[in-house]
Amino acid sequence: MELILFFVIGALAGFAAGLFGVGGGTIIVPILYLVFTQMGYDHNVIMHLALGTSLATIIVTSISSLMAHHKNAAVMWSVFKNLTPGMAVGSFLGAGIAGLLSGAHLQLFIGVFVIWVAYTMFVGAKKVIDPTKTLPSSAQQICAGTGIGVASAIFGIGGGSLTVPYLNHYGVVMQKAVGTSAACGLPIALAGALGFMFFGLKEQVNIPNSIGYVHIYAFLGISIMSFFTAKLGAKAAHALSPALLKKCFAVMLSIVGCFFLLKGLI
Repeated sequence: MELILFFVIGALAGFAAGLFGVGGGTIIVPILYLVFTQMGYDHNVIMHLALGTSLATIIVTSISSLMAHHKNAAVMWSVFKNLTPGMAVGSFLGAGIAGLLSGAHLQLFIGVFVIWVAYTMFVGAKKVIDPTKTLPSSAQQICAGTGIGVASAIFGIGGGSLTVPYLNHYGVVMQKAVGTSAACGLPIALAGALGFMFFGLKEQVNIPNSIGYVHIYAFLGISIMSFFTAKLGAKAAHALSPALLKKCFAVMLSIVGCFFLLKGLI
């Protein structure tokens, strides 16, 4: 029954991710938090479990996204190679940092982050990209990747909300920024998921059907279904108004963000 439930969540999360053009983490984390709460899991580890499981599911979806962008020659592999080491190390460390934080603190951080994502989506401000700018040195890119990796693990996302603006800032056109960001989601998700497993096992987390802070049934159900339904969501998005869709989704994210802020404060 648990696996069937996670299949349904994966179908909804994948469709919504494709429909709204955002990473699945911002959708999966809130849903998993509610589901794990209803399942009666220890409230002290529910947020950690939602974050770790979210990152694990992103491993699968990022591979699909990476392949699609590579076919369109939208992945800047040289930049990927520079960002990946820092992102992988940062994401693993981010999982460790998340493990040290209480569930309430994680809820506050995620609440603020989700509201920020909602604001950027609702405003929809498109900054003019300066083509004269160039990417910084390899060492600086590694440092930036580390910061993005740490934040991505704490928020349970693939890093697109942070990587795309970073690349845009240095003159990378949107198509290549999105494609490269999609590729970067793989090392972030892989290292982050392993980190949540490792630190969860270290804390001897006792949750049924889980390895550390990664719920295996949730990972399987969500990743399998979202892999297919994300494509359906993307097709549906072309038949509807993108601007209206993003504004509606921004409102929903704002509600989710406020919910987590209140939970963290109470």
